[in-house]
Amino acid sequence: MNKAPDAKSQAAKRKQPMKAWMKTIVAGAAVLGLSGCISLGSEPPPSLLTLTSTSSVAAGMTSTGTADSAIKILEPEVPQRLNVTRVPVQVDATEIAYLKDAVWVERPARLFQRLLAETIRAKSNRLVIDGEDPGLIAKSQLRGTLREFGYDAATSSVIVRFDAVRAGADGAIETRRFESVQSGVVAETGPVGDALNRGANDVASQVADWIG
Repeated sequence: MNKAPDAKSQAAKRKQPMKAWMKTIVAGAAVLGLSGCISLGSEPPPSLLTLTSTSSVAAGMTSTGTADSAIKILEPEVPQRLNVTRVPVQVDATEIAYLKDAVWVERPARLFQRLLAETIRAKSNRLVIDGEDPGLIAKSQLRGTLREFGYDAATSSVIVRFDAVRAGADGAIETRRFESVQSGVVAETGPVGDALNRGANDVASQVADWIG
């Protein structure tokens, strides 16, 4: 004769569907939580920003020099907020964001290095080296730190600030701060990109006059 199931076994059977249902809820909650932390992909920006020199060397023009007269332009150092391909926005004294859809074609430090080299090359008679070839030797060097290269929300302006270090062929070292502020700029990709290009060219021109 079959025994009737006791109360304990019946309670265990009722708990099984409950456990499966709870596992589903927990798994679903975990997925929802992760979706706010990671992105599975994003659309590319509609365009990329770059820097264009307003002082360019004409095609066919040549420059010659020696290790004593040439100058090498090194890639500037940058704070971490500029070591990306985004445009930083100084929201207030302690908060930094990035401008939506504003993306550089490559790191701003490398773009600014090439802009400096092109401007100095166009405004002086010196042989300018801006590549990384160790075989090209120049006793004079220009290095420095690009401290500001973004948008200030409090003043609606774009700021480019460069602390330059010039090492001469004779071993002398000189430093100087250069700055350009473009005011009345709307916090949108196009206007900010144009203002940064103007500011970068302004600073590069100041540096070229200083180099001589």
